[in-house]
Amino acid sequence: MSPQEEYKVHLDVFEGPLDLLLYLIKKDELDIYDIPIERITRQYLQYMDLMRMLDLNIAGDFIVMAATLMMIKSRMLLPPEERAAIEEEEEDDPRWDLVRQLVEYKKFKDAALHLESLEEQRLDVFAREGEHVQLGPAPEIALHDVSLFDLISAFGEVLKRVKTEELKEIFSERFTVAEKMEHIVRRLQAEARIEFGSLFEHLASRHEIVCIFLALLELIRLRQLVARQESSFGPIMLMQMEGL
Repeated sequence: MSPQEEYKVHLDVFEGPLDLLLYLIKKDELDIYDIPIERITRQYLQYMDLMRMLDLNIAGDFIVMAATLMMIKSRMLLPPEERAAIEEEEEDDPRWDLVRQLVEYKKFKDAALHLESLEEQRLDVFAREGEHVQLGPAPEIALHDVSLFDLISAFGEVLKRVKTEELKEIFSERFTVAEKMEHIVRRLQAEARIEFGSLFEHLASRHEIVCIFLALLELIRLRQLVARQESSFGPIMLMQMEGL
């Protein structure tokens, strides 16, 4: 029985396929108007493989986007004369529709984040009645919460660091997500904060690695711990939620 079957981690609807594409574009510092489609498709499918390994609920939108990327990739690989015939009927570049979606979605997300930032500033402001409040720039935040894609990316790096010949199933040792949740909580009580990668040091069992990661996701969902990083794509630190 897999760790996912023993203890199913149910995540709320997190982020969608456009979020994942924007994450990949930002991570590799790519030009959103000139997406290297073969590279981005390969990376997108790798993330989907990791999500399937973890048995996360993959919405149909992710599969539709995968099919769209594969279609664009196949169009980009056509001989010039065949591409010219298709592009006369449609658009000059098969990527443009996707680019438009990404640009519009990014504008929407940026606006939402700006409004959220303003709201957080107002929570700390107490004005006299009738007094106009002038909001200054947002205070600099030393640590910020990571996205699910940050965590999946870090999980993928853990698997890469383990040598293929060492990565094995140890059927004599059985691990459960519940046990790993208790282990992580005990470590946080003793150390206050721990680095994500330290949870997986000296591990060679895929079963145990997956169990620990699922335990981490469940603790985050239950708001028993928070994962943060000082800079985008920087080291992920785990700490207990304030007030626990």
